[in-house]
Amino acid sequence: MELPTRSLDDADLEEVLLLRQPEVSQRPAPPSKRLRPSNRRKLPAPDLERPALLDYWDLTKPEISFLVTISALAGFLLGSPETVEGWLLGFTLVGTALSAGGGGVLNHYLERHYDARMRRTANRPLPAGRIRPGGALFFGIVLTLAGVATMVFLVNLLTAVLAALTVLLYLFVYTPLKRRTKYNTLIGTIPGALPALGGFAAATGTLSLGGWTLFAILALWQMPHFLSLAWMYRKDYARAGYAMLPVLEPDGHSTARQTLLYTMILAAASTLPTVAGATGWVYLAGALVLSLWFLAPAYAFYRARTTPTARRVLMASILYIPLLVVLIFVDRWV
Repeated sequence: MELPTRSLDDADLEEVLLLRQPEVSQRPAPPSKRLRPSNRRKLPAPDLERPALLDYWDLTKPEISFLVTISALAGFLLGSPETVEGWLLGFTLVGTALSAGGGGVLNHYLERHYDARMRRTANRPLPAGRIRPGGALFFGIVLTLAGVATMVFLVNLLTAVLAALTVLLYLFVYTPLKRRTKYNTLIGTIPGALPALGGFAAATGTLSLGGWTLFAILALWQMPHFLSLAWMYRKDYARAGYAMLPVLEPDGHSTARQTLLYTMILAAASTLPTVAGATGWVYLAGALVLSLWFLAPAYAFYRARTTPTARRVLMASILYIPLLVVLIFVDRWV
């Protein structure tokens, strides 16, 4: 006798597959392996209602661009022992700000995918989707070319070359090295210090010894500045795959030791402008006091590797450059 047959539908197939799967234990995971809701770190929600003008402003990295422009001001003042040519100074600062802002925008463009992985940067205009990558690329190129052109036609060719070199080294040397070697911060001090040398070249038309002393100061200053920042956001950098020193050596001994070491060397280097005859005793006395003030948080971070001590180093570094400019100004004209 022939038995009735029917075809297997989707429900039958699903039942067969479930019967063939090995039995999985329903016991709860150990407490140490459970993911508690409070431990789930979510990326911040994008602010889609933010004005586009503010987003484009943020792309220029205004805080960094300000410090870069201030360092160019320091170089210009150092290279102007008697009088300051106001128009020349103005064009120098405008060109520096434009090229620095353009470099910041282009850096945002190159690192937009990595910024999306970090809590600190996930809400930036590009990873949050508020600005199109093509628009940011165009904006960055226009700013950079405008800055370099300002220096070519209104300052001098040497300063323009240094500005262009700064952007190129920042984008195509330092930026990719951030994911390849822990020495990226040290290498990045070169483009970071070139604007100060550019300011000196704008005032003098040369690259004499006085400008190189300021270049050394700015290069050394960047180490405690960026090492403390990297320590504060080491988990974020790890998520994005950056080869920062605190990520590769998470105990922090090397980070704290190098922060203190470079701050001590910076204290010695801050006397070089006076040794080279570019500044007087007023600057020298003020620079030594400023260096001792900077050493205090660096030593505290060396003793206790915590986020609050690292933040104090970072804040001291941010104030250091403007205060150095004030010292140069006071030494010149007071």
